[in-house]
Amino acid sequence: MMLSPNPLSLLCAILLCLPLAIFFTTTTTITITSITTTSSSTIHIPDKKSNPNLTTTFLSINTQHNKSIKPTTIDEYKEEETLFIVANHTKRKATWPRKIAFMFLTTTPLPFASLWESYFNQIPKNLYNIYIHADPTFSYDPPFSGVFSNRLIPSKPTARFSPTLTSAARRLLARALIDDRSNYIFILLSSSCIPLHSFNFTYNILINSSKSFIEILNNEPSSYDRWAARGEHAMLPTVKLEDLRIGSQFWALTRKHARLVVSDRKIWSKFNKPCIRLDTCYPEENYFSTLINMWDPKGCVHATLTHVDWKGRDDGHPRTYVADEVCPELIWSLRRDRPRYGDDNGDSKGGWSWRRRDPFLFARKFSAECLQPLMEIADGVIFKD
Repeated sequence: MMLSPNPLSLLCAILLCLPLAIFFTTTTTITITSITTTSSSTIHIPDKKSNPNLTTTFLSINTQHNKSIKPTTIDEYKEEETLFIVANHTKRKATWPRKIAFMFLTTTPLPFASLWESYFNQIPKNLYNIYIHADPTFSYDPPFSGVFSNRLIPSKPTARFSPTLTSAARRLLARALIDDRSNYIFILLSSSCIPLHSFNFTYNILINSSKSFIEILNNEPSSYDRWAARGEHAMLPTVKLEDLRIGSQFWALTRKHARLVVSDRKIWSKFNKPCIRLDTCYPEENYFSTLINMWDPKGCVHATLTHVDWKGRDDGHPRTYVADEVCPELIWSLRRDRPRYGDDNGDSKGGWSWRRRDPFLFARKFSAECLQPLMEIADGVIFKD
């Protein structure tokens, strides 16, 4: 079942749409799929004639390499645009008590659902929300249940080496902004992520922060190849080579930066293009860090709080932990590790790495077979801070 908003958030969304119906003068209408399955909002938006450049920002997929993904139709594009217009008109400040939005991006049933159930056990509902983007071309058996019931947002196909993973993350942000004005921190997670601390520990770290946590790295060896992946001049003049940043696709954004993402059209129009070189096409690791660094570099800590081990990897995939490796010592070692801080001359005194000691709150990638040994140490190790 799709995610259902509370009556107040739905009313706010409808009221936000009313000025749009007055503002736009064309008669073309579409219906935006609501977060709920029982209602929808019809609003007027411009047709192609009133916006001759409409097709230039279509979600483009290199269908030669992703044959299962169909190009976005004009009606789908209009519906998506409407979603982001509404999200961009949400309130700037989160209401109290502030909530954390846990956003899961997946193509599989959540293998660690039981661990997350324990994580959220006895936590007041007014402290968090859960959202799931699940690629509809995959089957989900068993279906999402427990704390994940009715938390699925309208989702679209995703694939590596394309803008679709980034689109999915943007879609999660938009839905979460519209759904609940109390959402303050927006965390992107994968199905292979696990928590490294209790909910209360994580909540206190994030809710009391005025900054986002997003890895922002400059002058990486692959920077030029990633920048030119869509063509040597495709990113110009909007995103110059010196503007490009690289970072983990898993981040924790404040409401301010979530609204920045959903309001962005200019930078996104460059990353939302098919790559001509797939081995350097990772927009999900470039778009968010580049956008935020261009607009508000001082408004975030340039590090991710999701631990991942890339040592010795050159195949585009980080280390995957297996069941035999799961033990208290592994969790403790992941906690002891320190984030990599970027774009701040961190090797000199005064840089992030000298001034901060932020804890990793999550870790990946864990194989599904790790569930049982993780559950065995959950209460005594993982949730014991």
